[in-house]
Amino acid sequence: MANAPAQPPQGPASEGLESHDLANGSGYAAATEHGGAGDHVAPTALGFNDTGWVGIAALVVLIGMVIVRVPMTIAAMLDKRIGEIRHQLDEAAALRREAEALRDEYAARARSAEADAAKMRENAHHEAAEIVAKAKADTEQLMDRRARMAEDKIAAAERAAIAEVRARTAEAAAAAAAALIAERHGAESDKALVDRAIAGVGRLN
Repeated sequence: MANAPAQPPQGPASEGLESHDLANGSGYAAATEHGGAGDHVAPTALGFNDTGWVGIAALVVLIGMVIVRVPMTIAAMLDKRIGEIRHQLDEAAALRREAEALRDEYAARARSAEADAAKMRENAHHEAAEIVAKAKADTEQLMDRRARMAEDKIAAAERAAIAEVRARTAEAAAAAAAALIAERHGAESDKALVDRAIAGVGRLN
C-alpha cells in the first residue's frame, strides 16, 4: 500500500515559509520542494520564476530601445538644427556676397563718375581757353582792321583836303591871272602874267 503524500507543515512556521516563498516568486511549489517528490515545482533563478525573468527581459529590451532611440533622436534633432544653421549661414554668406558686389559696383560707378567729372572739367577749361584765345585773336584782328580803316580814312581825308586846297589855289591863281590879263591887255604883260601863274601852280604841286 502506497504511502500518502507528505503534507506541508501547518501552523505559524508554515505560514511564514509560504509568505517568504511568495515574496521570492516561487509560490507554494517551492515550499513543498523538499516535502515530496510527487508534485511539479517551477524552477527559479536568483529568486525569479519564468514570468519574472520575462518581465525583466522586457524591461531590459525597453531600456535598450530607449538608450538606442534617445541618442538617435537627439542626433537627428541636432542634425536638423545644424542643417538649419548651415542654411542660414549660407543665406547670410550669399547676402554678404551680394552686398559686397553692390558695394564694388557703386564704388566703380563713383570712380567712373569722378573720372568723367574730371574729364569734363578738363574739357571745359580747354574749351574756355580756346574761346578766350579766339576772342582775343578776333578782337586784335578787329582792332587792326578798325585801325587800318581809320588810317585809310585819315589818309583819304588828307588827300581830299590837299586836292581841295590845290584846286582852290589853282582857281584863285587862274582868277588872278585872268584879272591881270583883263587889266593890261598887253601881249608881253599877258605872257609874263601867264608865266608867273604857271610857275606858281608848279610850286604848289
